[in-house]
Amino acid sequence: MAFLPGYRLQKGTTLDRARLLEFAQRTYRELYPERDFAHLAQTVEQYFSSQTPLWWVEIDDPEVVGEPVACLWLGNAVDQLSGQRHAHIFLIYVAPDHRRKGIASTLVHYAERWARKRGDGQMGLQVFAENSAAIALYEKLGYRPLSWWMIKPF
Repeated sequence: MAFLPGYRLQKGTTLDRARLLEFAQRTYRELYPERDFAHLAQTVEQYFSSQTPLWWVEIDDPEVVGEPVACLWLGNAVDQLSGQRHAHIFLIYVAPDHRRKGIASTLVHYAERWARKRGDGQMGLQVFAENSAAIALYEKLGYRPLSWWMIKPF
């Protein structure tokens, strides 16, 4: 499928569980390199299914087969104010060498089209407060904070 010049979008399958876990761990390790994220295997096991679609971005070159440089994993959430189901971005990841090329923005727009097509009235996501680049991107795309998730370590 045409995606961006030099890249193609490929639909994932439930057989991509190990690769999805690898990409999820990459995402978290970039922000928190000192931590162990083995528990993400449970998250993927619990939430990844045919109802939570996954897409891979690959380099559009016949010499480079099956080596994704980005991914988008979508799921479902329930708006706690309205009670309505809506799409939720579980994971969006772009490899460092492929950032600032429009991949993340294009993936978010793709996710929004997918959500609208199935009748959702909004898209949700979670972003770590330390991830200023992602926050800037989401704000540029029209996303805004709805609540604060607060923790107190002890």
